[in-house]
Order: sequence, then structure tokens, then C-alpha cells
Amino acid sequence: METFKIYNKITEPSAAEKEEVISFLFQHLQEYGDKKEDIGKCFDFAIKDSNEGLGGFVLMLLENDEIMGATIVNKTGMAGYIPENILVYIAVHAKTRGKGYGKKLMNKAIELADGDIALHVEPNNPAKFLYEKLGFENKYLEMRLKKQK
Repeated sequence: METFKIYNKITEPSAAEKEEVISFLFQHLQEYGDKKEDIGKCFDFAIKDSNEGLGGFVLMLLENDEIMGATIVNKTGMAGYIPENILVYIAVHAKTRGKGYGKKLMNKAIELADGDIALHVEPNNPAKFLYEKLGFENKYLEMRLKKQK
């Protein structure tokens, strides 16, 4: 049986639940992922209690209490000139790819997000086609400057 579970400033996870989601994302994002430490920072931002319109949510799609997919959406605190939300991480279990779990997870995240949503996807990521089907479009070319530390 499929169910959704959400963590946010109201429903915070235990340390074990947080680690389970971070480990799931780290494992299933594969070459499109980041270090566990960075995923953890994003998770913490999503569940923080903020008066500045920041925060967000962590959403999981479960089947028989096993994570089949997870996403982290952060609020940007902006509107109009920058979308109010950024979908930072999304992954589905390797054994479920191509079975509609990603679409279910994305649709629920879109439903839960208050305002517009941005996401970054690498051109060779197969999930790009799902995002386009759901209405995401490539309006801008993103450029980044990595400052030397």
C-alpha cells in the first residue's frame, strides 16, 4: 500500500528517520547527487521554523513502510522574480524506476508547494522528460561562479 509522509516545521523527524531519508537520497541520486552532509543541510533548511517565509518540506512516497521515493523542497522566501520554491533533491528507488513513482512524488510535491517551483536538472538526466511532461520549462540558462576558498 502506497502512502505519503511529510516532514516540515510541524512534523519533525527523529534522528533515525532523518538519517534514513538522507541515506536514501544519497544512494538513489547516484551521479546526480551531493555529499550526505549537503543533503543534510538541505533537509535541515526544509524543516526549520522560520518567520521569514523560509523552510519547506521533505516528502516521501512509501510502500509497505519502505521509502520508494523522496524529495526535498526548500522555500526561497521570494515571489515573482524568483519562484517561491526550489525542488532541490528528488530520487526514486532504483528498483522502481519507470513505474510511475517519480510522477506520483512530483505531483504530490507540486500539490503541497505554495507557489511556483524551480528545479535544476542536468541535460542528460532521464528525469528531465518527466519534468517537461509535468509542465516545467527551461526558461533560463543557469550560470554559476564557484568562488575560490
